[in-house]
Amino acid sequence: MKRNAGLLFPVSSLWGKYGIGTLGKSAFKLIDFLKKSELSIWQILPLNVTSFGNSPYQSPSNYALNYYFIDFETLIEKNLLNEEEVDSVSWGENPSRIDYGAIFNNKLRILKLAFSRYDKTSPDFVKFLKEGTNFSDFSVFMVLKDMHSLRPWYEWDEKYRKYDPSIEKEIKTLHKDEYLFYMWTQFEFLNEYRLVKDYANKNGIKIMGDLPIYVAYDSVEVWKYPYLFELDERLNPKKVAGVPPDCFSEDGQLWGNPLYNWAYHKKTNYKWWNERINNALKLYDLIRIDHFRGFSRYFAIPFGDKTARNGTWVDGPGFDLFKDKLDYPIVAEDLGMIDDKFLELMKKTGYPGMKIVSQAFEDEDPKNIWRPSNYTPNFFAYSGTHDSKTTKQFIDDLNSEEKEKMLNILEEECLKLDVPFTRKFNNEQLTTVICELTFASKAKSAIIPVMDLFTLGKEARINFPSTLSDDNWSWRLDEKLFKEKEKDKTEILVRRVDNYSRI
Repeated sequence: MKRNAGLLFPVSSLWGKYGIGTLGKSAFKLIDFLKKSELSIWQILPLNVTSFGNSPYQSPSNYALNYYFIDFETLIEKNLLNEEEVDSVSWGENPSRIDYGAIFNNKLRILKLAFSRYDKTSPDFVKFLKEGTNFSDFSVFMVLKDMHSLRPWYEWDEKYRKYDPSIEKEIKTLHKDEYLFYMWTQFEFLNEYRLVKDYANKNGIKIMGDLPIYVAYDSVEVWKYPYLFELDERLNPKKVAGVPPDCFSEDGQLWGNPLYNWAYHKKTNYKWWNERINNALKLYDLIRIDHFRGFSRYFAIPFGDKTARNGTWVDGPGFDLFKDKLDYPIVAEDLGMIDDKFLELMKKTGYPGMKIVSQAFEDEDPKNIWRPSNYTPNFFAYSGTHDSKTTKQFIDDLNSEEKEKMLNILEEECLKLDVPFTRKFNNEQLTTVICELTFASKAKSAIIPVMDLFTLGKEARINFPSTLSDDNWSWRLDEKLFKEKEKDKTEILVRRVDNYSRI
């Protein structure tokens, strides 16, 4: 049986003419590449609409899909736009970077132009309007944000600050066109996405989605369904999410998301969560649930604190939430601070966790759990993640002593797993070795981030956690580089799949 393997490649990072990756030609081209490379998984990051900071993990809606990914060339083919209308706009100067300012200023404007030409009486759209309850919540919320100059809901006029059914009625009648526009963005996204997913599945590729554990405070869920969260009488969070200080950050990470009212969720037999997970599995073939340890115990930080130092650990719902989902195709992101309680949750669910090969080089103990020779089958192995340095950047940043330590460990691991190695390899070659070790382990699946496949350095890092930076979430693969290296990378991946097959 062929080695189960895949590529981590965010939709936003796909190449193309109009500033950001979309569900257009480049997505289909990538699927062709995956098939030729004998890979079977395309792992993406969350498809949620983003807001300030552009993070897909801080969305104004759990359900809403990112209209930035709607493809202009597809709309041109549907006669909703013409080339001059989209080509006359500057979408950014650097093909390897998303200019979010240009996207923010122009994408919605052009989409609204396309919508003005769309037949709103289309039977499929009318049906969608009747059935898309979750998208309706989002559309009402976005119209209200537009009315308030995009300010967060807790800064809206008092009349709108607290949800009431009359507000929805007002928006759908007095602001009908604006409401229908946001509904159409979801309708169009789904139509384009389904074509991509169908094409992937027909070519033997599964799409692995990503489900963030939290939603943003400025979200329709917190505004409309405040009882789902731990809020006070003024609808302020009592405490917020993050992670404690560690060797990487003396202040910890202050995410700021509101925490769930788990007592309420338990009383409803986790109805909202069940719907959320089941909806994700309608979009994806399998899902990675982010920060899975937060279901065991989560870190609660007092609202208003500027760091995560004063947080405390609180018990989450644990196995109770997942006891009827043991056969679900879920991958649990189990990185970070691990304790016995969380290990017990992982054991009970049986979900595969994650192993990161680039974390294997701090501890010279041969029994180190991050060493690929020690991986067991119930894991997805990665050379690196979207939140960390690229593997080449990690190597580039090592001092001479750290580099020597890494080479010693690499030599041992390559010998155990029969991976070619010499200490004379340059940093790009060493990156390739780490990718080889990812494939060579006994893990259930091997996933390579696209940045590591193309042996890119700091310039290709996707995210710097707990920071607001123009570099975050903005990297794209240059089309010229893809075309130049496509044949070579295909041959490398096919060899890896063939060499590290699993019986």
